[in-house]
Amino acid sequence: MKSMVRWLAAHTGFPARRLSAKSEAMLCVAALAEAEEAQAGQRFLIQRRDPAQTSALRQHGLRRSRVHFKCDNSAKV
Repeated sequence: MKSMVRWLAAHTGFPARRLSAKSEAMLCVAALAEAEEAQAGQRFLIQRRDPAQTSALRQHGLRRSRVHFKCDNSAKV
C-alpha cells in the first residue's frame, strides 16, 4: 500500500490533486492483487502457445501440401 501512495505522489501530485474515484479504486484493486500474488509466491502465467497444437497444425499443413487435388469442371451436361 505504501508503494501505491508513493507512486500516486510521484506521478499524480497526490494528495494535492486526486484522481477520479474510479481510477483510485482501480489502482487499489491492482495493488491488492499484486500483494496477493506476492504473498502466494507464484505468478499466474498465461500460456500463449500450446506446443502440441502447434505441432499438430504444422503436420496438418504439411500433409495438405503433399496432396494434389485436381478438379475438372469442363464436363458439360
